Amino acid sequence: MEMLLTVGAAFLFLFGSIAWGNQGKPAERVIELAPLGEVDANVLVHLKTHLEEILNAAVLLAKRKPVPKEAYDEKRQQYFSPSLLSLLRTSQTHPPTERIILGLVDEDAYTPGLNFVFGQAEPASGVCIVYLKRLRQSFYGLPEDKSLFLERTLKEAVHEIGHLLGLGHCPDPRCVMHFSNSLADTDRKDFRFCRACQERLK
Repeated sequence: MEMLLTVGAAFLFLFGSIAWGNQGKPAERVIELAPLGEVDANVLVHLKTHLEEILNAAVLLAKRKPVPKEAYDEKRQQYFSPSLLSLLRTSQTHPPTERIILGLVDEDAYTPGLNFVFGQAEPASGVCIVYLKRLRQSFYGLPEDKSLFLERTLKEAVHEIGHLLGLGHCPDPRCVMHFSNSLADTDRKDFRFCRACQERLK
């Protein structure tokens, strides 16, 4: 109970102040966290704290929406990622240059041509999404590691937002914009942009 109260208090405190980005500087962009279905509050708090720092962003929290049943493929037992991106797109009421929507879903998903995706971005509409299920050690039958899970979630979030900011995949395996074909790739890279990608964002 004490743990729940602590997380809840931190959650309210962090999301109660949204006008400024990292270190009191005016935010360069707004990122809206949009949970679909149940998403651990620790994930939201972790992303808010670090996305503000990395991207100098004001991070908002959207009202949670249910994961649409029609997006679920019974045969594959996965969600169809383009359908969830389409749902997020209907929530985008600002130009992509003014506000980014980051969807978060604790499910597994696929997109045409790929058996699964950790995340996906749609730069034209300023929306992206991260799928949490495969980022958990428990998905592979291993003991859960909360710290590693949060680290992976942050990397995937920054990666997808990077696409919305105009970045492609980077050849540097340590850069957050490097393509992750497996979790080994995700674990190898940093959660920050390499110097070349950082320069492209200026």
